[in-house]
Amino acid sequence: MKTFSNAFQVAAAWCVLGLLIVDCASAAMAQAATSAVSQAPSRSVGDQTAPQPASPEYRQLQRRLAQGWNTWDVHSVTTHVLLPEGLAIHIGLKNNGTVNGDEFLSDALIGRLEPGAEQVVPGPHTWDGSFAELRVTWKGHSWRVQSARDGADLVLLATPLPSTPVPTLPATIVFSVNFLWNFPGTAMRRANFIETHGAAGLVAVYCTCAGPGAQEDRRVQIPIGGPYFAADFTAPVGVSTGKRRTVSEITAAIERQRIAYEHSITLAGKAGPTLSAIETTMGWDTIYDPAGGRVFSPITRIWSVDWGGYVLADWDTFFASTLASVGDRDLAYANTMEMLHEVTPAGFVPNYARPGGWKSFDRSEPPVGSITALGLYNKFHDRWFLEDAFKPLLRWNRWWAEHRDIQGYLAWGSDGDNQPENLNDGWNGTRAGAILESGLDNSPMYDSTTYDPESHLLAYADVGLMSMYIADCDALAQIAETLNKPAEAKELKERSAHYRARLLTLWDDHAGIFLNKDLRTGQSNLRLSPTNFYPMMAHVATPEQARIMVEKHLLNPDEFWGEWVIPSIERNDPAFHDQDYWRGRIWGPMNYLVYLGLRNYGQPEVRREFAQKSYNLFLKEWAEKGHVHENYNAITGTGDDVNSSDRFYHWGALLGYVEYLEQSQAEK
Repeated sequence: MKTFSNAFQVAAAWCVLGLLIVDCASAAMAQAATSAVSQAPSRSVGDQTAPQPASPEYRQLQRRLAQGWNTWDVHSVTTHVLLPEGLAIHIGLKNNGTVNGDEFLSDALIGRLEPGAEQVVPGPHTWDGSFAELRVTWKGHSWRVQSARDGADLVLLATPLPSTPVPTLPATIVFSVNFLWNFPGTAMRRANFIETHGAAGLVAVYCTCAGPGAQEDRRVQIPIGGPYFAADFTAPVGVSTGKRRTVSEITAAIERQRIAYEHSITLAGKAGPTLSAIETTMGWDTIYDPAGGRVFSPITRIWSVDWGGYVLADWDTFFASTLASVGDRDLAYANTMEMLHEVTPAGFVPNYARPGGWKSFDRSEPPVGSITALGLYNKFHDRWFLEDAFKPLLRWNRWWAEHRDIQGYLAWGSDGDNQPENLNDGWNGTRAGAILESGLDNSPMYDSTTYDPESHLLAYADVGLMSMYIADCDALAQIAETLNKPAEAKELKERSAHYRARLLTLWDDHAGIFLNKDLRTGQSNLRLSPTNFYPMMAHVATPEQARIMVEKHLLNPDEFWGEWVIPSIERNDPAFHDQDYWRGRIWGPMNYLVYLGLRNYGQPEVRREFAQKSYNLFLKEWAEKGHVHENYNAITGTGDDVNSSDRFYHWGALLGYVEYLEQSQAEK
């Protein structure tokens, strides 16, 4: 996503105030500057978008999540934080040179692409942080970091690994201690330990590099404040809280938690490897937001750091709930509720939300919230969760019909007049903004679409949107019936029936598939994507239509079938070979929604092969590099071929989740 530079706004504001001695080039610039000053007086939107009050059950859930040691800090996967105190232990590495080249790595993230950046290979990470492991390579140094809980204490072990070529000088390992997020607390270096005092009282931190019989305790020039331990990194170095432990004792505590983790995976049987991959992905991608006092899973740490601490996105975050549901009910609920808490004043769940209350006030994203909430309820059966989720889901559902209906169809849009205005979001009220609402930012399906600035809509009846909306209506109607809300259930069923009838008019007998329609010309769009199969997910397609779509298109190697499935545009489309984002690459959420459609109809062999192909694609780089890609090349099956595919984006694990669903279905 792009953002406007603040430079124009700042310069223009000074011009209006008469404090910058330059000629104001135009009245238009002055007017824009005045608008910027009046509408953006602070870094925060304020209480205009304050979330709805949370239920007692949800507040208790968040308190349960925000407890104990875990990798909560968004800025580094090697930082371990104790909640609710905010006490942090950071692991840094100093590269030492003989002439120049001394550098200090204070933070580490998975998937950084800058030249010379650290390379992190994530290992197992349990839901609760009781065991975690990763490998880091940087400046010719390689090392492993393992952590575990030992009762209420944390134990850490950093181990140097063989490197080629061998560095000229050994690195210096540094463990620094402080309190994050302006939480109250003190950390003071004592003779052979670090003494901390926070909200819960005294916590002592010990290092095998300090005290009797230790290797070394050094004072080094490093850009950090506060107390730390440092040692030449030539052998394993351990840190523990609560009491002093030797390297052997720390290793034994870690081994106990590793065995417990592996036992839990073994108990899952054939699904064990898939569940392990999902648990690891969600474990490393879950953080704590100190401003909101909440735990959730932003789309990726790298994006979150760039966006000021976190970034939640509509369907990305709902799918994170689905992924978390395989092993952590609280986290699954948290991801759904925190996305719903970001609802805008206009009543819709935004495309994105970031710190300060800033979000896409003009546009939403695919309506998958109700199918997600119903899926969680069907698994966990907590009525309070449905009661919390129902009101914002219903408001959002009504918003689509009220603001995105054109000629009885649904279309994507961008309401640039909505307030408050996000001044740095340059897509407000534009064709590009309307396409962004689809979540398919540069899909060839929208190359020829036209944006109507009066209705704020694309003049384009969208098969995918209508299918997801019908599924949303049906799921929310079931939720309403569960909550004994007959009037709302009737309303939702009527809307579902209306759009179901309209979607059926988009079936094309000659093409043998549902087609998007240009509402200016009345012409169908023959460019096909996985969204053309979504009527199966909504159970709109007749059995015969579903059979034709699968046999004529899905299984056609010239269109969608192949070693790697399912490309975001058909293989014989001119844009397929772009392999640029939604122009031909493979995306976990598309595979997931198409798979849900296949489950509604026959042909179990096709469904099983589709799930296995999805899983094979996921495993290709997961097994070798621990990467979970935002998207994958549909020709080579790699995600590393471009810089526009984040290396650790949790919805990539949906490719493994469909195989988990298939295995679960086979066991019934």
